[in-house]
Amino acid sequence: MNANQFLKAVSQLQGWRECAFLLSLAERSFPNYALFADAVGLKTGAKMRQMLDQGWGMLQEDVAESAIPQLLAKLEALSPDVEAYDAYGVYPAFDFCQLLEQALLNRLNPAKHRATEASQMATGTVMSFIEMSEGDELDEDGLVRLLEVHPLMKEDKAFQRDLVLALKRQRTPTQQFTEGLRIDAANEGVSNLGISLTE
Repeated sequence: MNANQFLKAVSQLQGWRECAFLLSLAERSFPNYALFADAVGLKTGAKMRQMLDQGWGMLQEDVAESAIPQLLAKLEALSPDVEAYDAYGVYPAFDFCQLLEQALLNRLNPAKHRATEASQMATGTVMSFIEMSEGDELDEDGLVRLLEVHPLMKEDKAFQRDLVLALKRQRTPTQQFTEGLRIDAANEGVSNLGISLTE
């Protein structure tokens, strides 16, 4: 699947497939939030984990529409203010919140397409991280080359591509299928930035 085919496939995601795509992106970036919250002494990691679990639960059962605005309000309360922290980690943590927000909004308004922007956002988190951690001394060409060959970029690409292919092949969101997606996305607690919850 080349880049154009991938973009087309993402743009065609709708309904439960789009929601599952958004949740998977959020799941993969969850450690970025949990580790940041931990590092700055916010006791919000467990609450956010619970919200993400509720999001996954929505694929299996119909959720009262009235419950979603409450979840969105809760998410906003748990989202870090990027202006309030000096640490770089606030940005990937905030990106995670944005991805989860898109998944929840998808359940509220499934007609609005969100997957393409979310896919770019998730990849953007990885690009910014590489630029921040390894791109300081590089000119623009050097940075482009670094991003092309960087293992984190390759992993992000492979993860998103495999996810789209799995969703296209699946007819209904069975429990077994969504559980498999979730386990793949969780990546044994290693985020899209290669940082781990267990280290």
